[in-house]
Amino acid sequence: MGMLVAIALGGAIGSLARYGVTVWSEQALGAEFPYGILIANVAGSFAIGICFVLIYERALLPEIWRPLLMVGFLGAFTTFSTFSLQAIGLIQEGRLVAASLYVFGSVMLSILGAWLGILATRQFTN
Repeated sequence: MGMLVAIALGGAIGSLARYGVTVWSEQALGAEFPYGILIANVAGSFAIGICFVLIYERALLPEIWRPLLMVGFLGAFTTFSTFSLQAIGLIQEGRLVAASLYVFGSVMLSILGAWLGILATRQFTN
């Protein structure tokens, strides 16, 4: 039961954080491009790299943090379904260059974010 509560709590906080990033990005950067989800996905990928090292590789955080942080918070903070819908929206608007940049950028920057999170955390936990 404790694991379910951790996942639910992390999910609630993660979804509120994603909403906050989306609102901020629309105010700061404009709403003509889905910056908020791009930022959330890249930042979440970086964070999951950090969590991977701290929880699995170094065991600096107890395993109980995995459901809260990795499943709940980051699962709700990042969102592939919204990313997919926004990419389709850009395509349907005929903005093929923007759609391509968004899809390619989201995937590549998120992978880069996870990799950098792993490298940085390994560096600081040695």
